[in-house]
Amino acid sequence: MLNQQNKHVSWKKEGLAGLIGYFTTVYIVAVNSQILESAGLPLESGMIATILASALGCLIMAIYANAPMVLIPGMGVNALFAYSIVGSTGLNFQEGLAVVLVASLLFLITAFTKLGDWLKHAIPASLKHAITVGLGLFLTLIGLEKGGLVVRGEHSLITLGNPSSAIVITSILTLFIGIFLFTKNVPGNFLVTMIAGTIIAHFTGVLGERGEALAISEQSWVFMPDFSSILEFGFWMAVFPLAIVLIFENMGLIHGQLNMLDQQSKFKRSYQASAFSALSTGFLGTSPTVSSAESAAVIASGGKSGRAALTMAILFIGTIFLIPWISMVPSTAIAPILIIVGALMVQNIKEIPLDQLSEAMPAFLIIVMIPFTYSIADGMAFGFIAYPIVKFAIGKQRELSTPVVLIAMVFLIEFIMRSLGH
Repeated sequence: MLNQQNKHVSWKKEGLAGLIGYFTTVYIVAVNSQILESAGLPLESGMIATILASALGCLIMAIYANAPMVLIPGMGVNALFAYSIVGSTGLNFQEGLAVVLVASLLFLITAFTKLGDWLKHAIPASLKHAITVGLGLFLTLIGLEKGGLVVRGEHSLITLGNPSSAIVITSILTLFIGIFLFTKNVPGNFLVTMIAGTIIAHFTGVLGERGEALAISEQSWVFMPDFSSILEFGFWMAVFPLAIVLIFENMGLIHGQLNMLDQQSKFKRSYQASAFSALSTGFLGTSPTVSSAESAAVIASGGKSGRAALTMAILFIGTIFLIPWISMVPSTAIAPILIIVGALMVQNIKEIPLDQLSEAMPAFLIIVMIPFTYSIADGMAFGFIAYPIVKFAIGKQRELSTPVVLIAMVFLIEFIMRSLGH
C-alpha cells in the first residue's frame, strides 16, 4: 500500500522528516515512563510499553492511513490514567488497563460509525477546550511537584519548595533552558532540554545511576487487562472521561494536521488508525496513544506519506537498546517538559467565549477543579453538571444537546452515590 500510493514521494525526504519527528517526540519514553511509575508500573517496564506503543502506533498510521503522523502516549491522557483512573478511583494498574481497553473500544466505534460526527457537534466547544486547559494546569502542577518547586505546606495546600536545594536549582535551570529552546523553535527542543537537564543534574549531584542492560527475557511485553471491576459503577465513571478526551483530542489534532497537508480526505482512515493504536495500548501496558501535536514538525519537514511514519516506527524500536541510558534521566529533567507542555495546552483558553457566562462558568469550573481536586474526571464532572444548570437558569435550555444532559446526569449520580457511600 505504501509503495502503490507514494510513487512520487521521495524516500530520502520522507525518511528525513521521520527522523526529525522521532527526535521531536522520543522524549516521551522518559516522560511517560515516569508518569506510569506513579501508577505502579516499574520504570523500565514503562519505557518498554511506551516504546512499543509508539512504534506500533506509527506503523498502523503508516500502513493503514498512509499519513505522516506520529502516535505516542498522549500528554494529559497519561496523567488522566495515572493520577485519576488508577490513582484516585481505587483501581489497580491492570484494572486501569481494562478501562483503557473499553474507552478505546468506544473510541473505535465512533471512528467507524456516524457517532463520532454526532458527538463532535453535540458537545459544546467551550467544554472541550476547558478540558484541554484543565489538563494543562494539571500537568503543570505535576511538573512543579516533580521538580520540587512546590511542596505540601504545613499551613496551606502547597507552598514554594526550598530554593536552595539542589533539586529545585536543577529544575529551575533546566526550565529556563527549555523555555529558551522552545521559544527559539530549536528542532527537538524537548529532547535537548532533557539531555541538558540530565547533564546539569550530574554536576548538582541529583543524577540517577545508569540502568543495567535490558534483559529481554525478564520483561513484560504484553499485559492482560483485569475486567473484574467492569460491573462496578466506578469502572464506567473512569471509562467515560477517558473516552471523551480520546475522541475529541484526536479529532482536533488530526483535523489540524491534515489541514497543513491539505489532505482532509485522509481524515477518516487517520482517525481510525488512531483508534486502533489506542486499543493496542491496553495490552502493551501504557496509557492510550494520540496523534501527537509534534506531527506538525514532520509535515513541516516535508513528510507527506506513511513513509515518514514508518521511519519513526523503526527508530522507536531501536530506542529499546537505549533504555539503560534513558533510565538515568532524573525527574528534574522531566519536570520542565511537563510545565512547558502545560503552558501550551492552557493556550486553548482563548477559544472559550469568556464574555458568555453560560459558556464561561462551566468551563471555568472544569479548568480550576481538575488541578484543585487532583482528578481530571472530577473536574470534568463539575463543568458538565453546571452546564445544563446554567442554561436552564437563563432560559437557554434549547441549546442543550441530549449527550450533554446524559453525561451531566451520570456525573451527578456518581457524586450522589459516592456521598452515600461515605
